[in-house]
Amino acid sequence: MLRLVMQRLALLVPTLLGLSVLLFLWVRALPGGPATALLGERATPDAVERINALYGFDRPLVEQYLTWLGQLLQGNFGTSTRTGRPVLDEFLVRFPATIELTLLALVIAVGVGIPLGYLAARHQGRALDHTTVGASLLGVTIPVFFLAFLLKYLFAVQLGWFPSAGRQNPAMISTHPTGFYVLDGLLTREWDAAWDAMAHLVLPAVALGSIPLAIITRITRASVIEVQNADYVRTARAKGLRPPRLRRRVVLRNAMLPVSTTIGLQVGLLLSGAVLTETVFAFNGIGSFLANAVFNLDYAVLQGFILFIAVVYALVNLAVDVSYGLIDPRMRVR
Repeated sequence: MLRLVMQRLALLVPTLLGLSVLLFLWVRALPGGPATALLGERATPDAVERINALYGFDRPLVEQYLTWLGQLLQGNFGTSTRTGRPVLDEFLVRFPATIELTLLALVIAVGVGIPLGYLAARHQGRALDHTTVGASLLGVTIPVFFLAFLLKYLFAVQLGWFPSAGRQNPAMISTHPTGFYVLDGLLTREWDAAWDAMAHLVLPAVALGSIPLAIITRITRASVIEVQNADYVRTARAKGLRPPRLRRRVVLRNAMLPVSTTIGLQVGLLLSGAVLTETVFAFNGIGSFLANAVFNLDYAVLQGFILFIAVVYALVNLAVDVSYGLIDPRMRVR
């Protein structure tokens, strides 16, 4: 198992290095250029030339890339041209919001998707199975932003059950030692603040987790159906293994390998979907800030935040590889 982890960690280095090259070239290929984005309406030819000379944008691309990579290794992600603050500071402020939202969306997707897919497989061909398949198909086809607007209008505007925007009621006075509002409320025993933060999370988390929920449900159903028809399951059943133990130790455990892979892939979907979800709900996280960076051509923010999302995605894939060994002991010796 340790050998597997070390091999995957070793593969992360060339992967992230190659990604940094592609990201650097992609940002430089955007229309306008960094100097134009920095100057805005004041982008005269002379001013653009001065900015290019000041920040080194007129140097060869290889030299620019090596300089940027060296700054990254020192923890310097550049400065936002829109706010004038270091990108790392902006990231640290908004990181907890996106993590809270992504974790709750993932909990909803996994906590509902796996049991629902399992029950649909056990009742294959019956009403529950047909309803689950139809609902999951609908969940995959509905765009995240449309569902977000729908949930906001129905449950926030019309029914008033949940807040419509933000992370917490602006009138509420609370302390935030970690930046994770729900956790802060629990640590400081400000129960009303924790409850209010959780209420603000519900609608965006449901909207964000809808597509992963539908995908996990469908993959779990298909995997369980395939496993329960396998020869080794019929053999275990013929030997008299009790049905509860058979379903838990044989069917469900063997069906989890493709499901765990799917869950890992959905993390990238959650991080990318957070851009739309956070924008709709005015949720002050990485996604909404990244959307503003795209509109304002804030190159430093684009490079830093996209690279961070890629690192998170790579680490999640590493966790998925490790989970294979926990689910299937045969994977530990590879």
